[in-house]
Amino acid sequence: MTKKKIETVIVTGGLGFIGSRFIKHVLETTDMNVINIDSETYAADHTRIPYGHCDEKYMFHKADICDISKPCFYSEMLQDAEYLVNFAAETHVDNSISDGGPFAKTNVMGVLALLEFFRKGKNRKKFVQISTDEVYGDMADLRGKQRADEGFSLKPSSYYSATKASADLLVMSAARTYGVPYIITRSCNNFGPNQNPEKFLPKIFEAAKNGDTVPVYGDGKQSREWIHTDDNVAQICSLMRSEATNRIYNIGSGYHYKNIEIVRFLQRYFPLKFEFVDDRLGHDKIYSLDCTKIKRFLGDKVYYPLEGFLKSEIELAKKQ
Repeated sequence: MTKKKIETVIVTGGLGFIGSRFIKHVLETTDMNVINIDSETYAADHTRIPYGHCDEKYMFHKADICDISKPCFYSEMLQDAEYLVNFAAETHVDNSISDGGPFAKTNVMGVLALLEFFRKGKNRKKFVQISTDEVYGDMADLRGKQRADEGFSLKPSSYYSATKASADLLVMSAARTYGVPYIITRSCNNFGPNQNPEKFLPKIFEAAKNGDTVPVYGDGKQSREWIHTDDNVAQICSLMRSEATNRIYNIGSGYHYKNIEIVRFLQRYFPLKFEFVDDRLGHDKIYSLDCTKIKRFLGDKVYYPLEGFLKSEIELAKKQ
């Protein structure tokens, strides 16, 4: 009897907040091998992945995704991989306002390099591009809908979201021209353990522990949809391993909160101080996803609520 080949997934940006949880999910729920490629920027953290650099099922390569097609980096194992899931990205909007250059490099040129590499692979099955609800832009812009479905027009407001939208278009064009099979996922705000401290929730907890004042942009009424990163990566993995190809899926929980509501919630448990500061340039008021498509494909899910996570983080903070 011919032994079944164990499939391999290349995960780019696997030392990041969401990518690391995806790797954890794959290794704990499948028999797949994982090759993690990460350039180890400030947002990377090896402690997020409790495996050696070269484990039985897990291998790490330090590299910039823009360099993946260079001969010195090319390997038989990479070439044989069936899947590539791209989490690698510059993501912090404030940073993109200060300097859009790194965003164009990683989020656009990096994705182009990955597509060029993947389309030449021997066993390619699916390229999965991790996108964002921010590509749809501000739902407060009176475009006739309260929620964005996958066919909604793209109207990005920052260099971050514009480069992510550009990457989505590159992926779709690679499918048309070269026959690259793909899935694009557009998820809402993620929360969960070991998130980078520059993000909104870790920043609040850090301020609470240190007695600092939390800056809240504008009037704090910006509305976001929130999903636990483990709920997000579970659906990404299901889509990757499914028969679906050349499709876009929104991933959201249906849980919406205004920024000021989160701050007020935490004030019940901490002597938390905050102040309203000048709003971010081009700041979107509302993001909201229509997730009918993925519900029809994967079924209804029960999502871990943000309040439950915040309460668990509160208990941890009180013990420290």
